[in-house]
Amino acid sequence: MASPSRQAQRFVSGFRPRAWVVPARCHNGPFKLGRRVASSSAGYQTRRPAWTPIWAGALALIVGAPLALQSATANGASLDATTLAEKDAQKKREATINEDSPMRLRMEKFIKEQQQIIVKELEKVDGKRFRKDEWTRENGGGGISCVLQDGNVFEKAGVNISVVYGSLPKPAIQKMHANHKMLDPSVESLDFFAAGLSMVLHPKNPMAPTVHLNYRYFETANPDGSSQAWWFGGGSDLTPSYLFDEDAIHFHKTLKTACDSHDKTYYPRFKKWCDEYFYNKHRGECRGVGGIFFDDLDDSERDQENTFAFIQDCLKSFIPSYLPILEKRKDMPFTAEEKDWQQIRRGKYVEFNLVHDRGTAFGLNTPGSRVESILVSLPLTASWKYMHEPEPRSREQRLVDVLKDPKDWV
Repeated sequence: MASPSRQAQRFVSGFRPRAWVVPARCHNGPFKLGRRVASSSAGYQTRRPAWTPIWAGALALIVGAPLALQSATANGASLDATTLAEKDAQKKREATINEDSPMRLRMEKFIKEQQQIIVKELEKVDGKRFRKDEWTRENGGGGISCVLQDGNVFEKAGVNISVVYGSLPKPAIQKMHANHKMLDPSVESLDFFAAGLSMVLHPKNPMAPTVHLNYRYFETANPDGSSQAWWFGGGSDLTPSYLFDEDAIHFHKTLKTACDSHDKTYYPRFKKWCDEYFYNKHRGECRGVGGIFFDDLDDSERDQENTFAFIQDCLKSFIPSYLPILEKRKDMPFTAEEKDWQQIRRGKYVEFNLVHDRGTAFGLNTPGSRVESILVSLPLTASWKYMHEPEPRSREQRLVDVLKDPKDWV
């Protein structure tokens, strides 16, 4: 199998005329799992679509896209809308978004609302304000990047939105058809829409864990603008430098509650998927203590309304899953040696993002991508010490032991 970067280059070369010129980084997408196929006790197996680089690119869109100087306005938009982006812009001008609106507009509205709520709560904790950058795309859509750097609590924090419109060429459609039979592989092109919210928070205090979150939606559209094929993906995971069992239990328990309210098989399936994707195989250890991770949830799993409700509950569970942990740990005393260990663990975080993460690789190999947004997930500081090993039976060694053999926290 070709390397992710080579796959991305091949894909981009066939895509340059119109579409995927905006991918950026995100921990997501169908992928070849790090160690083993995710499965539940019922024998469920995680699907591995043949079109991995394509959806990896869609995931990458969540936190990065090229800046465009032009933006459509109500006065400048065509009254005779022809593209999907123009159709949606006209819908938003004519009526408020409600339960009868297309799912793509409902998802966009939801993640923008959640971004505002999360940023507001994080600003309360830190005491400093996020920098807010808004950008638009020539082909439709845009994004909002909210970044806080050198705060009182957070060394680096990013809460980003991306909304992307484009066109899939025939080769891409044919690859995606392997996993989405609703797609007609004979058509020459299809309009698509991708949107999502992605977040990474790196606290200053080594006792407070890093957290990552991403939830996204992708759909292709018929010529009249109606939805053709659709799917959701996402997840959230915790990466501590110092392991407090009660923190991992609380984080996983909150996610399990959100999952169980929709399907009792979701949590064990998606917990296993998370452990296997966020895995530094060259180190033989997970990036953190996990959480949930999933992709490709379409009508073969549940109907659109129920899946959207599941996504909403998962995203809304972030604040109760993480902020209580942060409040307990952000002001704890720590030593210079403990801060040094945090820097070493952050180095492992960087290694995963740059070596194994499909979205990062795709974004960096795509012409015109917004590199600053792709790499916003990286910590402000990190370190790599040659042949560093923690002391036997130390707190640092216990963390490494757990990362090498993931635990069932609930």
